[in-house]
Amino acid sequence: MKKEFDIVISGGGLSGALMALSLSDTKKPNGQYLRVAIVEANPILQDVSLTFDDRVLALSHGTASYLDSVGVWQSLKNSAEPIKNIHISDRGFYGKARLYAKHHQVNALGFVVEMSLLGQTLLTILKEKNKVNDNITWFAPDKISDITWQKSHVDIRLDSFENISAKLLLACDGAHSICRKLANISVQESDYKQSALIANVSTARKHNNLAFERFTQTGPIAMLPLSAQNNARNDSSINNNSDSRCSLVWTLPPEQAQIMANLNESQFKIELEKAFGSWLGAITHVGKRTVYPLKLLTANEQVFHRMALIGNASHTIHPIAGQGFNLGVRDVCQMAELINTALKNDADIGNFVALNEYAMQRKKDHKQVIGLTDSLVTLFSNQLPPLVAGRNVGLKVMNYLAPLKNAIVRKTMGY
Repeated sequence: MKKEFDIVISGGGLSGALMALSLSDTKKPNGQYLRVAIVEANPILQDVSLTFDDRVLALSHGTASYLDSVGVWQSLKNSAEPIKNIHISDRGFYGKARLYAKHHQVNALGFVVEMSLLGQTLLTILKEKNKVNDNITWFAPDKISDITWQKSHVDIRLDSFENISAKLLLACDGAHSICRKLANISVQESDYKQSALIANVSTARKHNNLAFERFTQTGPIAMLPLSAQNNARNDSSINNNSDSRCSLVWTLPPEQAQIMANLNESQFKIELEKAFGSWLGAITHVGKRTVYPLKLLTANEQVFHRMALIGNASHTIHPIAGQGFNLGVRDVCQMAELINTALKNDADIGNFVALNEYAMQRKKDHKQVIGLTDSLVTLFSNQLPPLVAGRNVGLKVMNYLAPLKNAIVRKTMGY
């Protein structure tokens, strides 16, 4: 038997769970809640125990505001570490810029939070909503194996041999999206020939809610302030009695990234201190190091017949400005708004005109953010003297030209 839904979400990770939560209270013209199915390849996340090494996300101010609007931020804010100021510098050169939250009339430019904690919070609130509304159905662990696009709906076959259908399919299934592949939507890929080495570290000095973007000859180093977790605090081997835990994202040529990952802890501390400098004093502890290749991936189409791409299924970008997840959150927000508008007008939520409107509205934001991150990578990875001089002048100009600085800050804050 085929199970019918209004919307099927492929992927129940952060973007998929947030998409479902954004639609969980949405009603159709007949007063009934939207029926939403989520197909997720992994078992539904259980209670998590945070560790020193938990991976993190940088949430823009705009993302925090959206999470507040869907009832998530209240449960998350006490665990999210605010970024109050940002220091940008070019190692070995004079170019510097300073961004201060108070200059932009906000308490924080952004926040840093553990991915697993955000995921657990989303799922917990979604579960509580579903106890009341009873309109979210999970198929997990399960995967989409085939899609047949009909005129009025899409038929979806799962690996479990379940057959489901929906008026609208939302692909929140990441960079290797099965929905995008089955729709034969092509992508543009650009290999940055760089890798990101990520790890959590502790430093001799408190971070004081200050984030660093430090450009070096081998690539940018981002150091983001993290909260001091109790389990890390109670580990006597870690000097973490103060707020000195940071998330490191170190961009390097692939071979060098692997060499750094394989160094012993003492050697790694020395190399990181050389590259980053003494802004936070000595590196006192280094957690688990992970290396992954960096590529730019953009889908050539954002929508298909009764289907739209959301988040990483549409765009996977360089982490240089911490914008990837935030760009996906704005995809979620825009799609939720368009679905609500269609329902208020008693229109078909899978109508291509409405989906094309989503694509058109997201195009400008995608282009601006991808253009910004791509340009930064190109500009700060090149050591030609004219470009070095130009970018340092640019940093100085940005630092002292308020209109330019305000425009850049507002974009990175998610507005």
